[in-house]
Amino acid sequence: MKRSEEFTVAYNREARAEYEVIETYEAGIVLEGPEVKALRNKQTVSFKDSFVRIENGEAWLYNLYIAPYRYATIKPPDPLRKRKLLLHKREILRLMGKVQEKGYTIIPLRVYFKNNKVKVEIALVRGKKQHDRREELRERDLRRQLEREIKYGKLKL
Repeated sequence: MKRSEEFTVAYNREARAEYEVIETYEAGIVLEGPEVKALRNKQTVSFKDSFVRIENGEAWLYNLYIAPYRYATIKPPDPLRKRKLLLHKREILRLMGKVQEKGYTIIPLRVYFKNNKVKVEIALVRGKKQHDRREELRERDLRRQLEREIKYGKLKL
């Protein structure tokens, strides 16, 4: 049995800070040759303002920046072009139903290689309110302080 090789190319750090992740999905992505080579060379990938929209029963990824491969012999594709995502029909229908509810959207979380194929982890998310973010920071601070006290033996259990 072959072992699944995963290698993360890029990770959307802002996503978990700004959104509450409801569900995640793994999707294939339709890329051109120079884009795959750019990802293999670990060139710049930016998730800024990227999102997924469902049109005519197909999922499309918008505004994912993949830096052009500089050694491409043919004209490199537009770095910000929309790219088709490969999902099962039932997943697309489920996402379409959820996105029509108020406050939900779909964003990419990371781009990675799995068994030499480029995959995108997308998530159904809901935006966090300002007080949710503050509460999360407060909890993280308390957890970190508690771990520090336990580590250095200042806390007696």
